[in-house]
Amino acid sequence: MSNDLPPAAEARMAEIRSSGTWGSALTADEFAAVRSAGFEPAGQVLGAAVYNIGYTGGYGCPGAWGGYSYAWAPATTRTQVSSRGGYGSFGPLVNTMYEARRKAISRMVAECTELGGHGVVGVRLTIGSFPSGGLEFKAIGTAIRAPGARPLRHPFTSDLSGQDFAKLVHSGWMAAGLVLGISIAARHDDWRTVGQTRWSAGNAEVTGWTELVNDARHDARQQLAADVKRLGGEGVVIADMDMRVRERECPAQEGGRDHVIEAVNIGTAIVRFTSSHSERDRQTPLAIMSLDPQRRQAARVDIGQNRR
Repeated sequence: MSNDLPPAAEARMAEIRSSGTWGSALTADEFAAVRSAGFEPAGQVLGAAVYNIGYTGGYGCPGAWGGYSYAWAPATTRTQVSSRGGYGSFGPLVNTMYEARRKAISRMVAECTELGGHGVVGVRLTIGSFPSGGLEFKAIGTAIRAPGARPLRHPFTSDLSGQDFAKLVHSGWMAAGLVLGISIAARHDDWRTVGQTRWSAGNAEVTGWTELVNDARHDARQQLAADVKRLGGEGVVIADMDMRVRERECPAQEGGRDHVIEAVNIGTAIVRFTSSHSERDRQTPLAIMSLDPQRRQAARVDIGQNRR
């Protein structure tokens, strides 16, 4: 029995193997595309983990280090980003989100291995509330295999559709695995931000909020790049870039407000496995048609005279 699979999942895998049939979440077009790339479905696979979210961090004011003006009102603040830690950051929550998602993915991959699959395509990562409290992290996709190929030590995962996966393979690239970039950034609304959001300020940039958005997106992309490097990928194709903004009452200043952004990037790290396509493209003759009508007419006259 696999150490990564719960007993219920192990029993389900045994039932699928003994039935001699397979299921999938592929459409007919996706199925045809996967077959064109030399793969066939092995079965639908699932990984889940339910986490109780306790300590999240972020309980302090994210503007505590920004400096204060009169009456302890923050004069200017700076954005606190989860990866950098610091007072008021959400580092513990981000670590939990990584751990829960990766555990769900690893259990899905374990099911793929049990079915003799070489990878999983069309993966969908979801988060939902659990009725008794906590959050359910789920990864679901379709395990595929290349008939006659040796088993992989680490099956690949991809959130690409069947068609996009086939395009990737036909162009000489292969999925290495799902990669994540998660960041939570928080910023206190200082007196400058409050002034820039008043009706009397007119149409003006809110510089504090701009910095908050930029810092959150930049940090999420840095975390994504680090995950690509961890898997040995050469690049990444991104399928989902989600950003959620919420407002809360500042825990350190009565009447003050904080803004918190959660940025999540999910994609598929890819690696090149052949250059045959590019070499063939370079050797293919390039058809050139003149856009000069007089030159085309002269060419047709020459051809007619030669035929006579």
